[in-house]
Amino acid sequence: MRVTVCGAGIAGLTLAWWLRRAGAEVVLLEKAPGPRSGGYMIDFFGAGYDVAERMGVLPELHAVAAGIDELVYADGHGRRRAGLRYATARALLGGRVLSVMRGDLETILRSALDPGTEIRYGTGIAAVRDAPAGVDVELTDGTAHRADLLVGADGLHSEVRRLVFGPERRYLHSLGYHTASYLLEDAVLAAETGRRAVLVGVPGRQAGLYPVRDGRLAAFLVHAAPQAAPPADARAEILRRYRGMGALVDRILAHCPRDPYYDDVAQIRMPGWTRGRVTLLGDAAHAVSLMAGQGSSMAMGGAHTLAVELLGAGVGAALDRYERRMRPFVLAKQRSGRAAAHWMVPRRAWRIALRNRLFGLAGLPGGAAVLGRATRGLSSGL
Repeated sequence: MRVTVCGAGIAGLTLAWWLRRAGAEVVLLEKAPGPRSGGYMIDFFGAGYDVAERMGVLPELHAVAAGIDELVYADGHGRRRAGLRYATARALLGGRVLSVMRGDLETILRSALDPGTEIRYGTGIAAVRDAPAGVDVELTDGTAHRADLLVGADGLHSEVRRLVFGPERRYLHSLGYHTASYLLEDAVLAAETGRRAVLVGVPGRQAGLYPVRDGRLAAFLVHAAPQAAPPADARAEILRRYRGMGALVDRILAHCPRDPYYDDVAQIRMPGWTRGRVTLLGDAAHAVSLMAGQGSSMAMGGAHTLAVELLGAGVGAALDRYERRMRPFVLAKQRSGRAAAHWMVPRRAWRIALRNRLFGLAGLPGGAAVLGRATRGLSSGL
């Protein structure tokens, strides 16, 4: 089987690993000029954790995991207002959770690939055409080749999806927020932060700071935004939106680079992920948004599911079973993401106070269970 995968991110790398392990011929296309690093912090658990364990890469992930002890909601000066010990969250997940940078996860997956896996950087898809028992793919470097299957694993703004299924506007649903992230180095700020993830929130805006490896910090920003399209100057927009939130946030903003990661917080909702010999995977098919979390985990779980089905049946039947198995989980997670925005980045001060109060209860006996039930109710009822 010859498979072309567009996108050498978490979903594409995981799929390539499993297919190569079974002897399939895989070509990975990546429009970026080289391997990517950085990104944002993710809490990695669930299906992705299980798949990573089966791939044998958990030791490498543990080695790069951030040693965060507590999630703290603070005021503008960094003073603690509420918090949740990470030990409580880990206990609820049976210890099977890691806080890792998305770029570190990609690096580990890329290093685990069979050396014979071809990755073409700086190359994308220019055109897709049906072919007898396959698909013809024209690449942006002017070359063309035929594959048994084309997989679009190229993220929220998928080019494969645009070419095969139509314009992005049909499927992208903004949740009314924008997000940004970047890495920074500040020894004094790192010492003050310690092993805490610190979040400062005001109505419609939240700024976060997380410790990562090598003494660095990661900034993570989310704000309400009625327009879906990101601004032309992301740095200027960040400074405009987050100034005035307090001394701590101003110190974070002082390190904002010229080209931070910046995007709309959105979901991809499609009636189907497959057309002929082309299918979509991960965020390209069903982005759940950072409000839901577990996007990376679901990307790995979906890649493993797709690989298992492809290796067990013909392409047509395999793609049908892959979608039927994944869709119920995707729809549930997307519903969760839409509801979670109300308390993750509250737009009203009383919701922030209520959220902080709930997190403050989590440290009491039985508080974690109460928090879980309360936040589910808060998400659906407010």
